Amino acid sequence: MYIRKIHARQILDSRGNPTIEVDVMTKVDRRKFVAREEVPEGASKGLYEAKEVRDGGKAYRGLGVKKAVKLINTKINSRLIGLELKDQRQIDNILIDLDSTKNKSKLGANSILGVSLACARLSAMIEEVPLYEKFGGRLLLPVPFLNIINGGKHAENDLSFQEYMIAPFGKTFAESLRIGTETYHELKKIIASKYGKAFTNVGDEGGFAPNLSNVEEPFRLIMRAVNKLGYKRKIKLAIDAAASEFYYAHKGYYVNKKYYQGGELVDYYRKLVKTYPIISIEDPFDQRDEKNFAELTKKIGRKVHIVGDDLLVTNPERIKNAIQNKMCNTLLLKPNQIGTLTETLDAASLAMRNRWKVMVSHRSGETNSSFIADLAVGIGCGQIKAGAPCRGERLAKYNQLLRIEDQLGPKARYAGRRII
Repeated sequence: MYIRKIHARQILDSRGNPTIEVDVMTKVDRRKFVAREEVPEGASKGLYEAKEVRDGGKAYRGLGVKKAVKLINTKINSRLIGLELKDQRQIDNILIDLDSTKNKSKLGANSILGVSLACARLSAMIEEVPLYEKFGGRLLLPVPFLNIINGGKHAENDLSFQEYMIAPFGKTFAESLRIGTETYHELKKIIASKYGKAFTNVGDEGGFAPNLSNVEEPFRLIMRAVNKLGYKRKIKLAIDAAASEFYYAHKGYYVNKKYYQGGELVDYYRKLVKTYPIISIEDPFDQRDEKNFAELTKKIGRKVHIVGDDLLVTNPERIKNAIQNKMCNTLLLKPNQIGTLTETLDAASLAMRNRWKVMVSHRSGETNSSFIADLAVGIGCGQIKAGAPCRGERLAKYNQLLRIEDQLGPKARYAGRRII
């Protein structure tokens, strides 16, 4: 089980931007095995994320990844040939050392991640075990957090909040996905009836993007759909505010066409939680506004998941600081924010040991890889967000979870309401 060759190429992600696809190859008893992984990319990136390598220049508006592809096919390939596939930590540590920068800016987190994930997939393939069994946790099907209305950087409307999600609670993952999908289609009818069919166009993550500006209107629309279907007791709400995108220094947070100071926004979130069945708020403040993260967690953290994304960027050092200062209680886990599978698993383990929740997440610029579905099951975190039940790159994750639940059969365990 030695790495024989690594080869990368430039492909396109779900937004039509270049990204990296990596093949890792080996031979066992004269049989050739190849595993492939693709790298996603976010629209709203945290300041502290590991850095990508992009080409610059005119081609693809400077977003090409041929430089990163060349680094994989030369420098990384020559360094990893001959390494044991089963030792993921060794592979990832070599990649980290080869880069030698704190933020992976030399080789690029996009280069490193593609290789790291493809090696893990190939190892599972050779061992003839499901990928989710490689992650060392309790196997648990996650609750899907479905992004059904898009705003912020994910849509061309005036909504400050970036994602409006529903968390359906059936008895199984399959039932929960059905409840969520039915609600999604009912919402489409309501939006078309109220605003016209043009407003059922979807954003980057498959959610509808009606031309709204008041951040409470999406809650009202969603609850109309929920109540119409009789799912009031089976669905909770969640938001990704992505507040760094509507924070302006010396002015405050621009919401509902006015500026809020940090304390005022804390009070507004508290009002929203009392008015609507919200169980999770991601990035409620700017990534540098640690004081108000901690204040909101203190005020509503016993009942609501306060999720750190841009604040934490899947980085164990930043997570340690947030734990010590009680800034939030939930980690959003994105492998491409940190760059290797090993660091991703370390981040999840650190959060769980400190009794935090963990939610595995996609990115807005996605691929058809279903890796994060296996990751969520394998670490047993109980939560995943992968967009709306729409668009192939989102459904690749949800459909993989359906397969896993089917494969596990009677042994399948579903997180359900235990995450609340």
